[in-house]
Amino acid sequence: MKRQSGFSIMKRLLVELKPLAPVMMITITLGVLGFLAAITITSFSAVAIGTLIGEITFISFTGCLWVMGICAVIRGLLRYGEQLSGHYIAFKILAILRDKIFMCLRKLAPAKLEGKDKGDLIAMVTSDIELLEVFYAHTIAPISIAIITNTIITAFLYSIHPYFGLLGGGFFLIVGLAIPYFSSAFAKEAGVTYRKTFAVTNQFILDSLRGLKEILIYKNGSSRLQAVHDSSKQLNKSQERLKAHEGLVRALADLMIMLAVLSCVVMGAFVLQSDAINFSEYLLAIVIIASSFGPVVALSNLSNNLLQTFACAERLFDLLDEVPQVEEVAGKTSLTNESIDYKEVDFGYNNRTETILEEASITINKGDKLALIGESGIGKSTFVKLLMRFWDVKGGTLTIDGKNIKEVATSSLRDSQTLVSQETFLFNESILDNIRLGNPKASKEEVIVAAKKASIHDFIMSLPHQYESRVGELGSSVSSGEKQRIGLARAFLRQSDVLILDEPTSNLDTLNESEILKAIKENSKEQTIVLISHRKSTTAICDKVYKLENKKLIQTV
Repeated sequence: MKRQSGFSIMKRLLVELKPLAPVMMITITLGVLGFLAAITITSFSAVAIGTLIGEITFISFTGCLWVMGICAVIRGLLRYGEQLSGHYIAFKILAILRDKIFMCLRKLAPAKLEGKDKGDLIAMVTSDIELLEVFYAHTIAPISIAIITNTIITAFLYSIHPYFGLLGGGFFLIVGLAIPYFSSAFAKEAGVTYRKTFAVTNQFILDSLRGLKEILIYKNGSSRLQAVHDSSKQLNKSQERLKAHEGLVRALADLMIMLAVLSCVVMGAFVLQSDAINFSEYLLAIVIIASSFGPVVALSNLSNNLLQTFACAERLFDLLDEVPQVEEVAGKTSLTNESIDYKEVDFGYNNRTETILEEASITINKGDKLALIGESGIGKSTFVKLLMRFWDVKGGTLTIDGKNIKEVATSSLRDSQTLVSQETFLFNESILDNIRLGNPKASKEEVIVAAKKASIHDFIMSLPHQYESRVGELGSSVSSGEKQRIGLARAFLRQSDVLILDEPTSNLDTLNESEILKAIKENSKEQTIVLISHRKSTTAICDKVYKLENKKLIQTV
């Protein structure tokens, strides 16, 4: 994917800020006033000296002390207000971006997400989004504050003497703009590399934790540990360049500030000798220049963090810009599922040259119990994915109730179908909540009925916390067969028009298989069933059996 420029990334980040622009204006105003208050404290120390030597008469020495004290209190309050409003904006925007990312992932799933690393996605929706807080809370406001504050300071220095204004303005531009801009070129790629390496490391560690049992069984721990060590070294190497850039920026900024103060002292001495200014004005100009680099130094120090922030933003925008494989259809469509027709359907995956289905035709009427058999990898699950519109057909048409599936509202399609796959995913929640996923509004009694139908109730009641028992991460505390029966309980609870079963008894023994098949047959009389299986015994509940052979559907029974 084509790299985005820093300007285009910043522009898109600013667009996200539009709803909170008024709050940002408050943040900037408080920030400017806060820095001016801080500069006023040091400036009035020079004014106080001027009152003692008699060159300044508009205020007394005691008055200067009062101004300094009041400004100190105001500075603290303004700083607090600036940080409060700035972080309010940042975390509000992060919440909005998370919603957008999850909405995007939902639209891209499952087709576009099948080939993506889960560790990379986890890094994206957690740490990548979190790093955008740097931009919203510590970048936009500081840039605006630096421009406004240092413009005011430059104008004030110019009023003392034009040389001071030109000197101050020049050094402000060098520290706040030139140094971060030109130095960022040395570490721009390092920021992108670091975020990519971080995501790869995240995925590797996630895989290692999930496959810990296999690692121990096959004594692969040493090599995995070495791989983690090598990845960490690569991360450190990427970070070294970022830290070197940070050190360079700070060193150059400090050098420029010292040169600015020295230049002001030397140049001011010549101006003082020419009687263009008095000693109090000379001292005031030095103090103001020495104390007014805070906003631009803050701006200069941002450049290193922005390298990572822009790298994160680019990754997020690349994801948001991805076009879904299947465009969802909004609204509602009235479906009865009286008939499902595959008419000369052709299909092949984008990353494969061969087709999976060619001129496949079949009609499934309401209440049909249809089994699809065939060798592994020939397209049985693909047949189901087309029916659920995870993918769109490449040729021919697929219709439901005479409507092209591409015109059926996505929410209506999801409501009318239930899928039970051979790999049931369980959330790290209670068994009750996992079964209730099939119908979030179901009562506990309805959940128990569904569990009994799936022959999982007795097992649940044997657990210490029964239906409140947590299943662990990825259902680690239950067996594969128990996972599958929980998945079936979900399906019974949902009671949709079309029940799709992808190897529903693959993890069950013969006795449990017969019980489950009996439950399916007895509780799905009104439902249309599409069943995929390798076992001939599983197809006994179906009245039609099709075989996928040579990319076509052939009825065998």
